[in-house]
Amino acid sequence: MTANKSTHTFHIPVMGLAYTIDSPIRVAHYGISSVISIIDDDLIERMRSFYSKKCAIPYQEITQKAVDHRAERISTYLNLVNTIVKDKFENFKDELAESKQNLANYIAMLPNKSEIKQGLLSIMDEGKETVRQYLESHLSPGAIDVNIMTKVDKDNFVKNEQLPTTFNDAHASLRGFANSSLNSSVVLSAGMNPRLYSYFENYEAFYPDENNYLSKKITLKVSDFRSAMIQGNFLAKKGLWVSEYRIESGLNCGGHAFATEGHLLGPILEEFKEKKAQLIQSAHDLMVKALTIKEKHVPVNPLELKITVQGGVGTAEEHDFLLNHFQVDSVGWGSPFLLVPEATSVDAHTRELLAKAKEEDLYLSPISPLGIPFNTLKGTTNEALKQKRILENKAGSSCPKRFLALSKELGPEGICTASKKYQDVKLKELEATKKTLSATMYENAKNKITDKSCLCVGLANASYLENDMQIKGQAQGVVICPGPNMAYFDQEVSLSKMTQHIYGNDSVLTNTNRPNMFIKELKMYVDYLQNEINTVSETLTSGQLKKWHAFKNNLLVGIDYYKELFNGNYFSKVENQKAQKAMEIVKQELLQLAIPELELV
Repeated sequence: MTANKSTHTFHIPVMGLAYTIDSPIRVAHYGISSVISIIDDDLIERMRSFYSKKCAIPYQEITQKAVDHRAERISTYLNLVNTIVKDKFENFKDELAESKQNLANYIAMLPNKSEIKQGLLSIMDEGKETVRQYLESHLSPGAIDVNIMTKVDKDNFVKNEQLPTTFNDAHASLRGFANSSLNSSVVLSAGMNPRLYSYFENYEAFYPDENNYLSKKITLKVSDFRSAMIQGNFLAKKGLWVSEYRIESGLNCGGHAFATEGHLLGPILEEFKEKKAQLIQSAHDLMVKALTIKEKHVPVNPLELKITVQGGVGTAEEHDFLLNHFQVDSVGWGSPFLLVPEATSVDAHTRELLAKAKEEDLYLSPISPLGIPFNTLKGTTNEALKQKRILENKAGSSCPKRFLALSKELGPEGICTASKKYQDVKLKELEATKKTLSATMYENAKNKITDKSCLCVGLANASYLENDMQIKGQAQGVVICPGPNMAYFDQEVSLSKMTQHIYGNDSVLTNTNRPNMFIKELKMYVDYLQNEINTVSETLTSGQLKKWHAFKNNLLVGIDYYKELFNGNYFSKVENQKAQKAMEIVKQELLQLAIPELELV
């Protein structure tokens, strides 16, 4: 076992803006990798101030007056996190060497098949020095990865004059990471942004050195193989290597839900497993050509490429199946960690709300200003405050951060559809057409405008509340974005207990009716298709009907795949029978789902 091999077989994905903002500080010394969102530089600056004070590290504020304040804030915070993690990791190794009980507690958190676990068990009684030497040569902290939503790349202005593209939000975030001291990955999510992808070419850290080492890596979050191939090859043509494809369920996930065209997670993973070599070779050949032209170091052999998966996993049986059957390198556990105070930044009220949440409390909402379905939770303080403003005819947010001010409908500087300024305009336009609409049509149109929530503030507030930091401006409360899997986790748990649950040495589940992750996703896709058909507002076209038929057929293909899967020996007999029965019910729902026919004029 080498020091750079992952200690754990799971990672904690990015969650919201605040929920994993300091997760590496909390868990990296245990060897657990996690991802920080680097969208909100205001939150990042305030967290740097908080941790500088907490760790007695000198702090110099970076104000918005600095020309490149966004990138500088991000770099400086990431450097601080890196420093704190390194210090904690060194202290942690000392604690393990000095205390047999601490060592035993740590060993209990490791995967059962871990070489490190077996190694530590074999030397526990050989003395402090032997243990210390083993820890030095085998342990490494978890990765401090960062996330950039590629579409959150707003143009920025100074006194009505547009700044160069390099000052766009996502570009500045990338520059902040590139200039930091981290040796880790940037996880790109929300689809392809060619302009941002091209910006990577400016930084040597993303190119392999003479030892084929990448000091900074690229991870793409994707929903299918085709998308991975297109994006990977696009970057490879620039001499850039994608080190990891992070496959996420289209619907059975937290945050924004990017639904596929009925392609289910199981068949998608099967395709990655079958075609991984093709993915690697295609990118390698293109990268070699690009690096040769650029007169940079050219690796003879392809660089390492990992396939990981996340979205809806909830048991050790599912975790092991993903690792063993699909041969993925790591499994992302997101929503369950919102109930682990040692791992995530969540205020007490919201954590209690999460623990009490049932299936019917978690839903796919229209609240995101991006216009993409967004997984959220009923009963949040954000929802209550938003409804209060609507009832008082004060709909909309003051929009202080403007990260999602991406609509150019009202001007070149962009505006957020959750802002009061935008909603006032749209409600006034709607009022002018009120006489031509039925009462139902009017209410639906009004709700479509006022449903949008201020995610920039709502997704950051939990950290301020947890750390007793002042919240400035208009009250927005907290927005939380768990996946549907949250319904089956109903108690606050320790980090140790959660890791032992992941590895099958304990259980935090009290609800025995939890469906298999694949069946849950299937049911969600059938419901999604039904909802699409029921709520379509525009005149039906042959293209729309063709899309729905393809969606339905893809689901039926997925069901056939799962039937064979659950006839195998991958899961327990009870789990197989339960899944087959549930799948048959969902299949009948799908078969009975009527797709309209095009009316002939």
